[in-house]
Amino acid sequence: MSDWKVTHSPSAGRRPRALSPLREHLRDTFWFAPATAMVGVFLVWAVASEIDTRIVEALQDRGEYDAVEELLKVADDARTVVTTVSSAMMTFIGVVFSISLVAVQMASGQFSPRVVRIFVRSRITKATFAVFLATFLLTLLVLTAYDSDPDPRLVTSVPLVQSLVTLVMVALSLLLFVMYVNTTLRLMRVGHVIDRIVGEAFGVVALLPVGASAEGHALGPETAWIAHEGRAGVLRDVNIARLVRVARQHDVVLRLIPRTGDFVVPGTPVLAVHGGRMPPYRALRYSVSVGVERTFHQDLGFGLRQLSDIALRALSPAVNDPTTAVQALDRIVQFLAALAPRPLDASLHRDRRGAVRLVQPVPGWAALVDLGFAEIRGCAVDHPQVTRRLLAGLDDLALLVPEERREPLLRHRALLAQAVERGVPEASDRTFALQPDRQGIG
Repeated sequence: MSDWKVTHSPSAGRRPRALSPLREHLRDTFWFAPATAMVGVFLVWAVASEIDTRIVEALQDRGEYDAVEELLKVADDARTVVTTVSSAMMTFIGVVFSISLVAVQMASGQFSPRVVRIFVRSRITKATFAVFLATFLLTLLVLTAYDSDPDPRLVTSVPLVQSLVTLVMVALSLLLFVMYVNTTLRLMRVGHVIDRIVGEAFGVVALLPVGASAEGHALGPETAWIAHEGRAGVLRDVNIARLVRVARQHDVVLRLIPRTGDFVVPGTPVLAVHGGRMPPYRALRYSVSVGVERTFHQDLGFGLRQLSDIALRALSPAVNDPTTAVQALDRIVQFLAALAPRPLDASLHRDRRGAVRLVQPVPGWAALVDLGFAEIRGCAVDHPQVTRRLLAGLDDLALLVPEERREPLLRHRALLAQAVERGVPEASDRTFALQPDRQGIG
């Protein structure tokens, strides 16, 4: 999180929930789920241990020592199973950890280092680690619950319920292990990785306020700047709910100056205050999050960035996989088509009365088109499969977008045609490369 200082200016849909930044940041960590699971299993063990103690006390109070002795025999047999499970769980954890490292290494080398976060955020991977570690902790706790006194009159607890809970956790671990292997194998296939990226990108689009265009909206005079005073890093997200609430309380409009995904350094102005009185320093503290890498939470262009990176890696001489580039282009076209009718450039966040309180910049249409096509176009000349798919995508988008948004598409089409004319010597090859085809070559 960032700190703030206030400097004065020289010139004088739906909002995410308030806890959404914290939720998203916890999803980008790998410690929270296992730690929560181990705390939870400790509580479950404490309850099961109390039940075992109550059962033994009830039987002893009624003088049913034979029943207690039978329970001791069953628990002694279960102890062997618990001991075996305890040692086996560490082996399982090592296997899962090894599979994860191999998958991350392959994904980083084959696709892009930025897709590693998909594995870090994978719910099934976190659940598997969490349950395995919780099961291992539970076995240790159960083993400590065994009473050294075999006398049914003196024994205080027989870990029978605890052993049953351990067996349930083992069954859950086996089920999750199968699901984990299946999910990991899917994430090692480029089609599923691209689909996951597009799904998260559409999640950002869904959070854009309806009617978010800032065109024609008067913000009033700029009265102050709020500068970043924390560590340097990428602007990951802002707490929209808090900023809207603070702006409403002080009757001002806040304007975020950098876009989400921009790199900010100490002293960089991050918020401009329009009208009203300046919100106090403490009210805006921790409203902006800065990290070491971009996230999907509020970053509209991050999905296109990853898709473009995958296509560029596929078109590099070391990989030379134009079919993967075509798959990435398919989803780039899909994403841009979904944004074609939407207002861009800025998102207007309103309070409950409908008054604009926060203006958040987002990439414009031309910037998104350039992000999706510019670098791929520069590397596509030697790959007719890619040039054909790129032309088909540009033509399809030109039919979908309003008239005023066609210029960037026509510009990229003309630049691609010029590059092919210069880079492909044979006229027949040029004609073939400039023939639009939604499958590239098929």
